[in-house]
Amino acid sequence: GYCRDKLLGLTPKDRDFVIVGANEWDIKQLILQGYQQVGADFPVFISPQGEEYALARLERKTGLGYDGFDVKTKNVTLEQDLSRRDLTINAIAFDQAKRIYIDPYNGQEDLKNKVLRHVSPAFKEDPLRVLRLARFSARYSDFKVHPDTDKMVKEMVLGGEINHLTKERVYVEFEKACTENSPSIFFKYLNDIQALKVLLPEFKCTQINQKK
Repeated sequence: GYCRDKLLGLTPKDRDFVIVGANEWDIKQLILQGYQQVGADFPVFISPQGEEYALARLERKTGLGYDGFDVKTKNVTLEQDLSRRDLTINAIAFDQAKRIYIDPYNGQEDLKNKVLRHVSPAFKEDPLRVLRLARFSARYSDFKVHPDTDKMVKEMVLGGEINHLTKERVYVEFEKACTENSPSIFFKYLNDIQALKVLLPEFKCTQINQKK
């Protein structure tokens, strides 16, 4: 997110770091320096300053819904780590030593063309990304969802993947969406892909007008 906002000329809210090639000794050193691990088995650490440091990782789907992932951190490259991100615009890293962007999935091109595109088929393994896509549509109202990505999320909804999302996670995404630039786009997109009637059946969405 930091790289995305920086490239868009926006002020980034925070910075997240990816650690490549770390071993058990490196992890112990982080803990000795006051870093707090998020979860017993999750390779993410919060620094004393509140910044997030995550080991480069790959995830393999093992169950339904948002949970049910097997995480691998050994011998994972930065490019492999970026491949598990949701959208290409969120799969950009910055090498502080070399002062260059690392962009193996052409996120900068999609930023330029104002396109929301999934990085890989792994997108569909996490149903929460359907809501994240809708939320990014609300944040960047002049961006368009790529046709292939649009087709994929519709298949996810039709396949029942979003039925396994917990109410708590759905609530968090809806709450965040209401703080975006154009919340109505969030609801309209979910309605267009037939997800709104699954996630919020009490909500009747017949027509939402958008400013052109």
